[in-house]
Amino acid sequence: MAALKKSMSTDERQIQVRFVTKQEKYALPEAPFSIPCGIKADLLSVLVNNLLQTRETGWEEVEFDFLISGEFVRLPVVEHLKLKDINTEVTIDIEYLERFPAPEPEDSLNHDDWVSASHCFKDWILTGSYDNTLHIWKTDGSHKTTIPGHCGPIKGVRWIEITGSLATFASVSHDQTVMIWTVDLETYAVERVHIGRGHERSIECVDVDKNSSFLATGGWDHMLKIWAATSDSVLTTEIDDGENQKLSTVNPGKSLRRTPLMTLPGHKEAISSVVWTESNEIFSSSWDHTIKLWDAELGGLKSEIVGNKSFFCVSYSPLNQTLVSASADRHVRLYDARSQEGSVVKSTFTSHVGWVSTVCWSTTHERLFISGGHDNILKLWDSRSPNAPLYDMVGHEGKILCADWSNPSLMTNPKGVKVKIKTKELGSALQEDSNLENLGNIEMDGELCASPLVEETNFEVLTGSIYDETRVRFIVNF
Repeated sequence: MAALKKSMSTDERQIQVRFVTKQEKYALPEAPFSIPCGIKADLLSVLVNNLLQTRETGWEEVEFDFLISGEFVRLPVVEHLKLKDINTEVTIDIEYLERFPAPEPEDSLNHDDWVSASHCFKDWILTGSYDNTLHIWKTDGSHKTTIPGHCGPIKGVRWIEITGSLATFASVSHDQTVMIWTVDLETYAVERVHIGRGHERSIECVDVDKNSSFLATGGWDHMLKIWAATSDSVLTTEIDDGENQKLSTVNPGKSLRRTPLMTLPGHKEAISSVVWTESNEIFSSSWDHTIKLWDAELGGLKSEIVGNKSFFCVSYSPLNQTLVSASADRHVRLYDARSQEGSVVKSTFTSHVGWVSTVCWSTTHERLFISGGHDNILKLWDSRSPNAPLYDMVGHEGKILCADWSNPSLMTNPKGVKVKIKTKELGSALQEDSNLENLGNIEMDGELCASPLVEETNFEVLTGSIYDETRVRFIVNF
């Protein structure tokens, strides 16, 4: 309060602003206010709280963030206006919204070896390890089964579908194979039903299409390959008993060998990640400094984004139809791959001090994504804040190499909601958690709607590091 009074009482030049919000609970009259041009976001929050306090008895202070011209204010207002080339002689609209609370450590769990891949779907977490094994977990952190099978470190895993108690998933490995598995989620009986061969070097990544019919894989042979993800026997041949025994002792029967349906050459270095979009297109990122967009049906290259460093990860959001990328130059970039306006780079997010190894969009909030890097930090970003992340989530003692944000659960009560961040070696996943107390739903036109106070209320994050063997959980109360 004293700092606000001192700021308001200075002879600093004043500017006219109007405070606006989409959160009706915090709405103020649309009358203009005069504020010092050098005021910062923390004092703007104090000012808005004072204005709200005058109209409501028993007001409890709320921390606010502020937007000018669609971007979060992280600098003094006058500097922000200069950067955005906004005229200070007119009344400026400043949008305010409730600030996301900071994550806090909750607990930690150990993993036996480096976790190089993970994916969450519904109540289940699938992880792959450098000890050549797969692991199935519940989202409460309980370990259910360990699955041997690969002859090398596992670099990618993906749930294909879960129907009742029967689940299907895929895994890829340094042993150059793609394996499709089925598991009974009640008895945890596992069967490897297909082994895909076609890559000539280790496989780095895998993704599944929206209909759970096809897989896309990429690896160090520079090739993007498309496979059938269904468990029928089309395009498969039996593997002899000797090879089956060498690969695994999971199931005593014969596995069926599967070959790729399509091979797409084009990259000149290793493919680091693949993402299958809802429109039957595939984005692939590579160490050759390019991100390519492929037509999965026709098998052709549609477009290409060229960077100046190797790309390690790419994530596509169907909510806003944009990409974020992780690369070796310490920056996260936001791309519009279908832009007709010239440059496809819409924003550059700068905060990491080492290679950025992983990025992942939220599946329920069109502006939120996470990034992790060799600086051992997972960062939560809002696309409207390119100069600073919302929060740094610290817990690893080593490099973070992958992340996944899955299973959105749209909750409505703004209090008592938990955000958990779990870290495991070399692997990560971001998973919605439903551990809530006394929550209700808001029905609007027959659809479940988010609280106007908090758009993204609940998620769980699993991140991974090279050196530490912890799984750190964080909690946020909205």
